[in-house]
Parts: sequence; C-alpha cells; structure tokens
Amino acid sequence: MNRRKLAAWGRELLILGLLLGGILAARSSLADHYVVPTGSMEHTLYPGDRVVVDKRAYGLRVPFTRFELGNGDEVHRGDVVIFDSPYDGTRLIKRIVAVGGDRVVLRNGRLWINGAALADAGDPAIERFGETLAVLKLDSGGGLDYEHELPAGTLLAIGDHRGNSRDGRFFGLIGEDDVYAKALGVYYRRGEGFVWRPL
Repeated sequence: MNRRKLAAWGRELLILGLLLGGILAARSSLADHYVVPTGSMEHTLYPGDRVVVDKRAYGLRVPFTRFELGNGDEVHRGDVVIFDSPYDGTRLIKRIVAVGGDRVVLRNGRLWINGAALADAGDPAIERFGETLAVLKLDSGGGLDYEHELPAGTLLAIGDHRGNSRDGRFFGLIGEDDVYAKALGVYYRRGEGFVWRPL
C-alpha cells in the first residue's frame, strides 16, 4: 500500500474517531436513552420501555465526568429522574415525590406532603404533583409506610408501583447532585412500537 493510500486511511479513521467521540460525549452530557428494567414505575413506565432522558436538565456536565459546568433547573416534585442507587450503585428510574424541607407521609401507598394529600379527589389512584399526574399501581398494596422530614439538598425517590418498588423507603434519600438526568418521555413501548408518551 502506498503512502497516499495510508494517509487517506488515516484521515478516514481520524474523522470516524472524532465522530464517535462526539456522539459519546453528547450521550454523556446532553441526551441519551434508558431502557426500563422492571415494573416499579407502572402504570407510568413498563419493563422494556425506552425513554429519552435530558442530561442537561439539572446542569450541564463535563463529558464522562460528574463535574458540573453550570446549574440547570431544580429537581421538582413529580419529576421522573435517573440516578444510581445509594445501596448498590444500580442505575434507577423513579419519581421524585419530595424535596428538601418537605415533610412526607406515605400510608398505604398514598402520599401527603406538608400535610396535604396528593390523591386526586376524583380518583385516589392518581396523585397530583402540580401539573404532573402520576397514575399509581396499587395491586400489590402500598409497600412500606414512611414518614420523614427531608433535609435541605435531599430528595425522596419512589416508584409509582408502590408495593413493587425498591426505592427511597429502602435505600434512603438521595442528594440533588446525584440525579443524572430527567426522563422526558417514552419513545418505544413493547407491543406498541414507536410512540411518544411525554412524562
């Protein structure tokens, strides 16, 4: 192989390497997808659902690191987020039900935040987090009851399938900085194919 062909191959490999590096950096810092592994978030998410996640929502990070370049939005009650379990490091997707300063009570799978019930007046299996609605699955009961006042900078993450979710009731609170990304919507659901269901 002559020198000219080697140089052309080298340029092609460099371009391919830069392209792949750019894609990986974008997935690390901007947006990605997540495959739901369990039914802990039913009826919102089902096993096998593919979810688009925004990694910029709570602050832009340097690619491949946890170092933040700037602040994003605050994590709000009702957000569905991605984080690592403090118990075993498993990547999880759960709903944030309480933030720092909140007094939370969970009884029989239903929430009260700062003394106010989140259950919808017309349907107790629906909880309202401001404009966000969570449709609960309570066929396995409500799981562990829980009562706690959250310190500043902490979050309580709970699954919508309250009796079938290993969540903050087991592994405790997470820090605001522990949240990787905000789930935006389901783009693929088994049995339905490509769909768009905003979260």
